Amino acid sequence: MFVNGEWRETGSKGTNAIYNPATMEVVTEVAHGGKAETEEAITSASEAFSDWSERTGRERSRILYKAYELMMEDAERLGKILTLEQGKPLKEAVGEVKGAANFLLWYAEEASRGYGEWIPSSSKEKRLLVIPQAVGVVGAITPWNFPSSMITRKLAPALAAGCTVVLKPAPETPLSAIEIMKVFERAGMPPGVVNLVTGDAEEIGNALLVDKRVRLITFTGSTEVGKYLMRESAAHVKKLSLELGGHAPSIVFEDADIDKATTLVLGSKFRNNGQTCICTNRLYVHESIKSSFTNLLKEKALKMKIGYGLDDGVELGPLINKAALEKVGSHVEDAVSKGCEIVCGGKNWSSNLDGHFYEPTIISNVDDEMKVMNEETFGPVIPIQFFTDEAEVLQKANNTDYGLAAYIFTENTNRAIRVSEKLDYGIVGVNDVFPAVPEAPFGGIKQSGIGKEGGHHGMDEFLEQKFISIGMA
Repeated sequence: MFVNGEWRETGSKGTNAIYNPATMEVVTEVAHGGKAETEEAITSASEAFSDWSERTGRERSRILYKAYELMMEDAERLGKILTLEQGKPLKEAVGEVKGAANFLLWYAEEASRGYGEWIPSSSKEKRLLVIPQAVGVVGAITPWNFPSSMITRKLAPALAAGCTVVLKPAPETPLSAIEIMKVFERAGMPPGVVNLVTGDAEEIGNALLVDKRVRLITFTGSTEVGKYLMRESAAHVKKLSLELGGHAPSIVFEDADIDKATTLVLGSKFRNNGQTCICTNRLYVHESIKSSFTNLLKEKALKMKIGYGLDDGVELGPLINKAALEKVGSHVEDAVSKGCEIVCGGKNWSSNLDGHFYEPTIISNVDDEMKVMNEETFGPVIPIQFFTDEAEVLQKANNTDYGLAAYIFTENTNRAIRVSEKLDYGIVGVNDVFPAVPEAPFGGIKQSGIGKEGGHHGMDEFLEQKFISIGMA
């Protein structure tokens, strides 16, 4: 725990054990705090806000850039810590750390670009000016699936804008958050500008919600929790930035490069073992390439190595906990009971490890009534439906309350543009399944969220636009 520039080894509720999801061994223990520590952190952030927000963008930029350099220099060690607490393969973990650092770099560059506006007046006696100002204290609530990059994706634009922050990481994965706080400390961040509270998720979250001094909540997590945050924040008309659940369709047209498309679909679905909000959840393949595509997808999936994320060559690690494993299993069982065909996988992976592993799974002959076609599985399962008509597949792809990401595979430029425009999603990837980059806006529509992260749009979330009307004598 890190409050007002000071480290705390224990909290008001003692300490909490952090488990390695691959082995179920205790990695370490961290401070277990709650309401009291959160209120202290809010006070610290509130008192630090005036000085931090009044600094020039260049001053804030220098600290963010130094933090970027420190993260990049230490990426291998930070990646190992991430693997220990979250389970993903080391190569993925190091990649995530470097991606997290790149958010610091991007917003170090954006910090001095908070442009205002001079509006031509219709009256000679007036001058009209718009200036951007930092929102204030930000409460940041981050998930366990990307415990490094989700933090900097929120904190970097907030800090660049001049906001101060109280961070609540997921209780399963606080170690990456602790390391990022150490990076900020070493980079010269003033006390109170960034604060970290670990422990009782409900107490910490509610303390952030009810405190009037917290002007904005930025959250990544489930749609259910996002709706709760909206209800509870209404009392203070608190500003929200929400990145919620997804149910991404991938559409493979008959003219797609099959070798490339199968590799990308596997990369999308099995990255982080399917525990990503933008991964492929529903795969629609044109009937004319049904056999060739499915066979090649199966062939590549069977070659993927499952195991402990620190072992060489491992591509699939464990699921985060027992509940996640049970959910994946229940989705497959539901599909089997309703007549699907298991192409490969379909069961828990057995080994000498005590973690929660599931085989990479492909199922076909699925229908729209199955859970896998309606709910976010958050695991390594690819359900395939086949189609013949573009209008039909678009209707199926859009038939969901979610609207985060969707993917198209085609070599036809006209089709790519036409279908992209008709997909009811905040993000569309064309022959690309890794669309999240610091320089572009990331966010969903419908029940997948409010607001954007990334690009100049990401910093706009943490700025208020103040209009100044000047009367001329």
